[in-house]
Amino acid sequence: MTDVDNGVLHTLFHSDQGGHEQVVLCQDRASGLKAVIAIHNTALGPALGGTRFYPYASEEDAVADALNLARGMSYKNAMAGLDHGGGKAVIIGDPERDKTEELLLAYGRFVASLGGRYVTACDVGTYVADMDVVARECRWTTGRSPENGGAGDSSVLTAFGVFQGMRASAQHLWGDASLRGRRVGIAGVGKVGHHLVEHLRDEGAEVVITDVRAESVLRILDKHPTGVSAVTDTEALIRVEGLDIYAPCALGGALNDDTVPVLTAKVVCGAANNQLEHPGVEKDLADRGILYAPDYVVNAGGVIQVADELHGFDFDRCKAKAAKIFDTTLAIFARAKEDGIPPAAAADRIAEQRMHEAAAARGR
Repeated sequence: MTDVDNGVLHTLFHSDQGGHEQVVLCQDRASGLKAVIAIHNTALGPALGGTRFYPYASEEDAVADALNLARGMSYKNAMAGLDHGGGKAVIIGDPERDKTEELLLAYGRFVASLGGRYVTACDVGTYVADMDVVARECRWTTGRSPENGGAGDSSVLTAFGVFQGMRASAQHLWGDASLRGRRVGIAGVGKVGHHLVEHLRDEGAEVVITDVRAESVLRILDKHPTGVSAVTDTEALIRVEGLDIYAPCALGGALNDDTVPVLTAKVVCGAANNQLEHPGVEKDLADRGILYAPDYVVNAGGVIQVADELHGFDFDRCKAKAAKIFDTTLAIFARAKEDGIPPAAAADRIAEQRMHEAAAARGR
């Protein structure tokens, strides 16, 4: 067994970041599928989380990402008030090159084999059309198209929830929830980020954007010739003078030992999962006087939407639930102040309390 294998197993069985109930390694050689399904906690109900399709550098990296993302979903679902535990799946490969109908069908069969312990949806590299294919083999699939009985694109309410988190952050820090005149930097204007731009421009905020895909940036600039500008990359974005809010909306690890010391924004509130690269970053942010809105709290609009799909989707009902992210974020800031801890730690305490109470009620 390699040192890397030992590292993954140590995380799973011995570290505070582990404690997962089940991890499934999936392989279908005929279609080329290699996937990992991680179920972290089902105290609140069946695990719910998306499927990420990504060209990981190694299988060990894929397992580690699945473990981290599944754990994050337990906390996200708990804070969103959902009767679901946390789970996540990753498919190893380049979605532009490796994604096929046969591969998605094979993946659907693996999810179905869990008998409802894990409910899947979209994530980075997967889309509504993909979930329609997966659903042909697995009834525990959400994020499907309206034509196939689903809720459609969950990024709409994800962006709306992040916007509510920004408003709550502004209320807490500046005493006014309005973002009019605020300068907001968005790293990643893809599925979620481009919707977030719309909310901010409607509010009268100035927006600065960047994305690794030039076409994504050009699409935004073409639509908004004024009020939106672009910088070359995230390194430039976090150093923009006069930035009020920084919104990481791409992959995780955006807040780390290199970025936090040079960040000009007073608030971090974005859609990306696992923004804190390692424990302790939340304290670094607090020490610099930067208010951090916990990622899994403010980006929960999407999971609220896909969870609702399981019970007969109603957009207005979902949007009303997602609007409550404003109040939840304010409550976290209040708890953080009361306990003398960073907001990320306060959110964890609230989520862990809900999971603990649910487990106790079930005699677990």
